[in-house]
Amino acid sequence: MNAPAPCRPPASLTFPIYLDYGATTPVDPQVARIMCDFLTDKFGNAASSSHPFGWEARRAVEKARAQVAGLLGAQPGEIVWTSGATESNNLAIKGTAQALAGKGRHLVTVATEHKAVLDTMHTLERAGFEVTFLQPGDNGLVTPQQFRAALRPDTILASVMYVNNEIGVIQPIAELGEICAERGIVFHVDAVQAAGKIPVDLARLTVDLMSVSAHKVYGPKGIGALYVRNRPDLKLQAQIDGGGHENGMRSGTLATHQIVGMGEAFELAGQLLAEESARIRALRDRLWAGIGHLPGVQLNGCAANRVPHNLNVSFPPTRYGTLASQLLGIAVSAGSACNSAAAAPSFVLLAIGRSPETARNAIRFSLGRGTTEAEIDYVIAAIGQVMALDVVADGA
Repeated sequence: MNAPAPCRPPASLTFPIYLDYGATTPVDPQVARIMCDFLTDKFGNAASSSHPFGWEARRAVEKARAQVAGLLGAQPGEIVWTSGATESNNLAIKGTAQALAGKGRHLVTVATEHKAVLDTMHTLERAGFEVTFLQPGDNGLVTPQQFRAALRPDTILASVMYVNNEIGVIQPIAELGEICAERGIVFHVDAVQAAGKIPVDLARLTVDLMSVSAHKVYGPKGIGALYVRNRPDLKLQAQIDGGGHENGMRSGTLATHQIVGMGEAFELAGQLLAEESARIRALRDRLWAGIGHLPGVQLNGCAANRVPHNLNVSFPPTRYGTLASQLLGIAVSAGSACNSAAAAPSFVLLAIGRSPETARNAIRFSLGRGTTEAEIDYVIAAIGQVMALDVVADGA
């Protein structure tokens, strides 16, 4: 028997509907325009210090550094360019662990972190470090008490994601940072899913290292940054050898066109943050109101402490497979983009106590700048139709 096809989108909608902004965002046209200038006319190498082509590129790089710092509440000199958040996480975690190995070899993180953190921690375990992986509660959050209890005299680094990439929960970063400061422990935060979605102010947060990426904030892929707090005692061991760029922390010719794109995207995100967050929260709440009452539906992650842009929901299994496989014309994710090729259920959902079946039948709806009310209403109708047909079929 063939699976029932969901209702067709009305002509007023763009097809297919994109609700996977957590995986990547389109490059904003304003960002693309400035990037093009630095691919053609303004093509100089920012490290070329003897002529105007290099000077122009260097000015653009430093302007972008200030733009990224501005969204994060940091100082421009605290921003180090990388190829993306995966490299930023590796530099932060490996760089700190290797630099401080003489002080201790214990690290702390959370079992629901991004693979770029978890796999880096496992690599350090094989190198002789000991890692504590905290198990969050069923709401996806770790508590300050739980975090404090995991620290030891030989703990040198803790790494906690600001906003979980699958379930969207916001960890208590301010409190965890204060605990680390009390103990002299370096605190790293993966803020890829936080920057541009919620206010981030490093002038107020006790965070030493923070990873961010451009392509989650309507900038280009292949460029990111690591915030490194200006502290004389905070040292990182470089992971890439070369010309000593970025104050010796990350060698390599700077990709000026990508850097200026990231800077423009971060500045634009700051300008739109309050307005867009309120609009997207209303759309997310509209989506949940439309599907939350359906039989067997379960919200994954804390309902209150989450970004407006994320709704992770488990649905009952259908006789035609998972609901996600039947939402033709709607781009959603069954987990995170980094793990979507794996057949196994989401490790994040398993870590917060969901059953393998519940985890396999989860959908991450991630909303963004292009999401409209009409799209949300169509998604609600499509889900309702699939589930109604399945109930009828089961009862026949």
